[in-house]
Amino acid sequence: MKYIGYLLIILVNFSSFAQVQEESTTPNYIRSIVFTGNSDYSGNPIIELGEELNLKFDDIIGDEADYYYSIEHFNYDWTPSELVKSEYLSGIDGVRISNYNNSYNTLQPYTHYQLQIPNKDVNSFKVSGNYIISVYNSAREVVFSRKFMVYENLASVAVAIKRSRDLNYVNSKQVVNFEISSSELLIRNPEKTVKVLILQNQNLKEAITVIKPQYTIGNDLIYKYDKETSFWAGNEYLQFDSKDVRSPTVSISRIELKDLYHHYLFTNTSRETEPYTYNPDINGQFVIRTLQGENSDIESEYIWTHFSLQNYDPIQGGKIHIYGAFNNFEIDDSTLMQYDKTTGLYENAQLFKQGFYNYKYILVREDGSIDDGFISGNFDKTENQYQVLVYFRDLGGRYDQIIGLGNANSRNITN
Repeated sequence: MKYIGYLLIILVNFSSFAQVQEESTTPNYIRSIVFTGNSDYSGNPIIELGEELNLKFDDIIGDEADYYYSIEHFNYDWTPSELVKSEYLSGIDGVRISNYNNSYNTLQPYTHYQLQIPNKDVNSFKVSGNYIISVYNSAREVVFSRKFMVYENLASVAVAIKRSRDLNYVNSKQVVNFEISSSELLIRNPEKTVKVLILQNQNLKEAITVIKPQYTIGNDLIYKYDKETSFWAGNEYLQFDSKDVRSPTVSISRIELKDLYHHYLFTNTSRETEPYTYNPDINGQFVIRTLQGENSDIESEYIWTHFSLQNYDPIQGGKIHIYGAFNNFEIDDSTLMQYDKTTGLYENAQLFKQGFYNYKYILVREDGSIDDGFISGNFDKTENQYQVLVYFRDLGGRYDQIIGLGNANSRNITN
């Protein structure tokens, strides 16, 4: 009995400290990961139970390597759920991605891979919740992974975007208010059974979590916080379009052909002190496209795209990075802007597949925190897309299901 007691203690402690799963860092030879659901834009897809999921990526080694995929289910906090695979997946994963083609008539050779779910191996997802798809090689090493969410339409989520009630931030922050109601579920003890996830522009890295209902009216949950559900409003994203590899555009100043094409963007400047100007964007996303071929998946060129930001003195207390969905909002050495003291410019070069891209510059402080508005500024008029996901685990439940999704755009912001 003593040993059984010790074993129970060990198991409880292990479950209490279950590891939070993060997305794997993508190696340099894997490029242009496009992960979509019912949207044309890449990111961490949010699909309804029964909808289609699509994954595309390039291997610029171009040797037709074998890649496989696996799918795992997770709790709200991205710790592994208690469900076994047969409880959340109809079919068999762990199989080879067989749909691939080599690039055609491009300077940079690459192999393009595509995966669609459902397929002949995986029929459907059985339950809602958080998921991670991992792509691994023939040596069983994970090459990259991406998070996605599956929801059921069991609750309605009414979302409204407000200006901050704090006068210090009324012109620089946007606040997400929302109400949750369900006629299909009896929501008992919502402070423990209901959790929410609030996203701005599909960026899971800066999501707001762990928000409890402010108050309840019957079976309706009301969230009318100010500070707790506020986001910095930011500014419209900068953009460039390289669909025509040989012609400069409003963002591309000049083009050179070396081993590959090189596109040099016009030098950007700080917008933090400038008046807000509406410039339609796609909220940090990107779209692969080309005018040089009919199939953009395999006929698009890879281009070295050169960025420059004017700042006559080096910035103290942090580093400048390029930021956007082109690499799933990751911050690493490849996104770092290097300061050139002879020109007074921060510079960087990235290898991008032809297409339309949004990007912006951010400051990453020494403590690792991100200041989105240091270069771009924060303006309450900025157009941003917001999503609210509602998680529910009934008393005695074994996993966190997602019972509703709400959407709103800050174009309709009110006081």
